[in-house]
Amino acid sequence: MKYAKRILSVSLGLALGCAVLSANAIDWWQLGNTKVGPQKTLQDFHQYFKEQFPKMSLEQYALGSYAFNKQDYEQYQQAIQFNPGDLTLSQGKKLWETKFPDGKTYASCFPGGGKGVAAGYPYYSDKTHQVVTAAMRINACRVDNHLAPLKYGSSDLIALETYFGSLSNGMPTDVKVEGPGAVRAFEEGKAYYFMHRGQLNFSCASCHVAYAGKYLRGQIISPVLGQSAHYPTYRASWSAVNTFEKRFQGCDKKVGAAPQKLGSPEYRDLDYFMSYLSNGIKMNVPGYRP
Repeated sequence: MKYAKRILSVSLGLALGCAVLSANAIDWWQLGNTKVGPQKTLQDFHQYFKEQFPKMSLEQYALGSYAFNKQDYEQYQQAIQFNPGDLTLSQGKKLWETKFPDGKTYASCFPGGGKGVAAGYPYYSDKTHQVVTAAMRINACRVDNHLAPLKYGSSDLIALETYFGSLSNGMPTDVKVEGPGAVRAFEEGKAYYFMHRGQLNFSCASCHVAYAGKYLRGQIISPVLGQSAHYPTYRASWSAVNTFEKRFQGCDKKVGAAPQKLGSPEYRDLDYFMSYLSNGIKMNVPGYRP
């Protein structure tokens, strides 16, 4: 029922908007069509942004807003030489390598010790019928080794997510959406991304698709493509490293909407949708943002 209501809401909005467009045109709200499937969605997003920024390569989207201003990019290059997020990365590495009471480590829970695994996260589990995030899998590893799960948003869990993500640095994001359950979760995430909410009546797409590369409230808005590839990330406005879901909470608050809880199905589906859109863009964790 939750899925059906969201899809209906988005589809009605699309129908009204698309009526005035030619058959071949792609406008930003059309990208929220929940009937075209993951592959066509990815193709349409790439086409849309190629039309908006024809000189930008796919890899440049990993830079976010820094790709649109030379001076900001130069400041970014200076900042990442001494990225404060590396302190969290070091903390995560230490925790990752610390042995459990049974003598195992986090590496024992992941193929290849975790190398390259985060590039495929989040993923849909046919066994549990839900999207599984890095935080969930790390906590499952703890439980499997007779330790209590860490609280979502805790410094230790963020540090572990950061180090886990860094084990895929330089590798392209490669999130899979295969099977009816996975497609359903993907479309739920898409519906949430295009759903207007809050006092400002904004959607995620209102900013990161319609206003991507443009100034809004004094800052350049980053496109959705590539956003997931640098999370967890250090943000100067936070003075800390935090997760993609924490950023979702911040965006919801900015538009005057009540944020979901960290680890909620809504945010996990949203993460799944957005991470799929970053497929082909190389991981760089922890990132650095204003």
